[in-house]
Amino acid sequence: MAPIRLKSFQPPKRLRPSSLLSQGEKKGPSELFGNLVFGIEEIKKRLPKQIVHNLLEASVGTEKIKQEHADAIANALKDWAIEHGATHFTHWFQPLTGSSAEKHDSFLGWAKMTEKPIEVFSGKQLVQGEPDASSFPSGGLRSTYEARGYTGWDPTSPPFLWLGGDGVTLCIPSVFFSWTGQVLDGRIPLLRSEARLNKSILKLLQLTGIDASYVSPSLGLEQEYFVIEKSLRDLRPDLLILGKTVQGAAAAKGQELQDHYFGAVKDRILAYMRDFEEMALRLGIPVKTRHNEVAPAQYEVAPLYERAGLAIDHNMLLMEVMRQMAEAHHLSCLLHEKPFAKLNGSGKHCNWSLITDRGLNLLDPHNSDNNLHFLVLLVAILKGIHRHNGLLRAAIGSASNDERLGGHEAPPSIISVYLGDELEALLEQLLDTGLVTKQGAKQFYDLGLASLGNLSRDQADRNRTSPFAYTGGKFEFRAVGSSQNPSFSVAMLNAIVAESMEELLDAYEKRKQKDKTVLENFLPLLQEAVLASKSIRFAGDNYSQEWVKEAERRGLAHFENSVDAFALFKTTAADHLFTGILTAEELHSRYEIFLEFYVGEMDIEAKLIIDMFKTSILPAAIKTEHRMAETIKVVHEALRGKKELHHQAERLEQIVQAIEDAILEIEMLESVRSETLTLPLEERAKRFATKVRHQIKKARASLDLIETLTDDDLWPLPKYRELLYLF
Repeated sequence: MAPIRLKSFQPPKRLRPSSLLSQGEKKGPSELFGNLVFGIEEIKKRLPKQIVHNLLEASVGTEKIKQEHADAIANALKDWAIEHGATHFTHWFQPLTGSSAEKHDSFLGWAKMTEKPIEVFSGKQLVQGEPDASSFPSGGLRSTYEARGYTGWDPTSPPFLWLGGDGVTLCIPSVFFSWTGQVLDGRIPLLRSEARLNKSILKLLQLTGIDASYVSPSLGLEQEYFVIEKSLRDLRPDLLILGKTVQGAAAAKGQELQDHYFGAVKDRILAYMRDFEEMALRLGIPVKTRHNEVAPAQYEVAPLYERAGLAIDHNMLLMEVMRQMAEAHHLSCLLHEKPFAKLNGSGKHCNWSLITDRGLNLLDPHNSDNNLHFLVLLVAILKGIHRHNGLLRAAIGSASNDERLGGHEAPPSIISVYLGDELEALLEQLLDTGLVTKQGAKQFYDLGLASLGNLSRDQADRNRTSPFAYTGGKFEFRAVGSSQNPSFSVAMLNAIVAESMEELLDAYEKRKQKDKTVLENFLPLLQEAVLASKSIRFAGDNYSQEWVKEAERRGLAHFENSVDAFALFKTTAADHLFTGILTAEELHSRYEIFLEFYVGEMDIEAKLIIDMFKTSILPAAIKTEHRMAETIKVVHEALRGKKELHHQAERLEQIVQAIEDAILEIEMLESVRSETLTLPLEERAKRFATKVRHQIKKARASLDLIETLTDDDLWPLPKYRELLYLF
């Protein structure tokens, strides 16, 4: 492959894919929003009132779709989709691969009593599909030859149209399960966890006098990502296959000047952002914020908050839109947690709160005169995360997230909770006096500038080093990886809070006294839980080594690799936590699936670094070595030995030694990899997480050194300076 020549590189012109985006005059976000979604307006326009009521109730999980309504809904969906150019439909589901899946069927069918082709779509086709389940991960739940699996329409997420390949497909969000009824996706556990959480919180609200019919977890998912030049990505096998660089010496400039963060967005990137945002809006994804992130070529997009299940569906769709639109702009969107060494990694910050059907945010202590529910919920959250901090760490585990956690502004692998000064004071008051006073009025800053309006002050500062921080009306769960489907980690969080709430409510019922108020009955329970969970609260620097030692003294779980954390899925505590969400067998299957993915990702990385060294890096290094040796020889002869070329000789010795060291490290990597692959799954995963990963790091260090010693015109791969700055 020809070397990269910067002088001859010309970035391609912007490509606006006319088949995907709206034409003519640019419309505002509200005008574009949801025009590819079968939403409330279309439902009301195309269906009778009784079906509309049934469908809207089903969309919030309070009612099932009545069987007699299925054909009418399917027919309305078909007509709407065909009017927009759709020729096919698919049940869009989320198997345990971490991504979405689909099998397309056309609307083609035979007219009754004839062989005339017509467009048909029945209620049966809408409600249930049957994709092959044999090749999806099951963690031992089923054998390869047991192929039957089912998809079932989930009306809590609206059908939408996907534009791609110059065609249109009707997508029906669905659950996925086996012939035996075992759960094979991330959606079913999420929905079950929401139902369990809703049930427990409604009991609390009945006690505290808050009017609500149901409570839904709400999510705002901040998505971090990198964007690089596609033509350069295509020249790197590691980026092409794995989405990260397995080799690459640091550029002269990284993120040390902090000039990229919130800086002006480059025109080409801004054009890309505008286009993927437009498509996202049309799909009903309420994208709101965009900005440069800390690392060069790193960015963030954030939406408005939505019901958790819908927010996760939208995040999965958004990632796909971002990837595809980047290709259309001759760019490449990298969603890997750590695509570049020694730079910030990327996360998916989950801003989690609890909202009633009346719109009341239960995690905001300032929006209601009666906020006992907030106090009980806060204590329940602390109690639950204290008990299951290790499981919460396991839920966000992966080989790629292990590279990110604990480094370059990513939260550490130790789960703790940051509350801020106001809530800490509230808990101290609860313990000291048993009374909770109403929170103070809003405060404002006085910066001594008459031209400025009232600048309000939040009740507490943010702690961006904390993996689980209260940020006002919500908790920000920062530890989820950028490429991950957040369904499992959010289901875990829902389950943790639901279990804790159930225990508090059970204790309340057993210990309540009729002559006391609800608050007086709750008070000793809350005080006990606050004291018992004190060790999970930490307001300091989570990046510091002092915190690692302190967390150990507090008895918090510290898993440096996810493989060790995954073992918690097989514990009795995990089985109890997931009661009504996953069976013990289904939960244990996740353990095997997570191990298999960990092994697979690490093995791909090992194979890539071995292959790239042998086929690209070593030949370039040897050519440089030969060129240098020949040059020194010719110069020495030309000078007739009158001058010793000590420094040049040392330079030659340096690259000779670097090549020798790299060959040795790669051979050792090949050896340890081969030995590891012979082991049973558990041992294989543990060895990949430790010995193989360690050897990959050693091999990479050797290859990175060779890059700095190899002639630039011979180096076969785009370097960090090009990948991060050339687009």
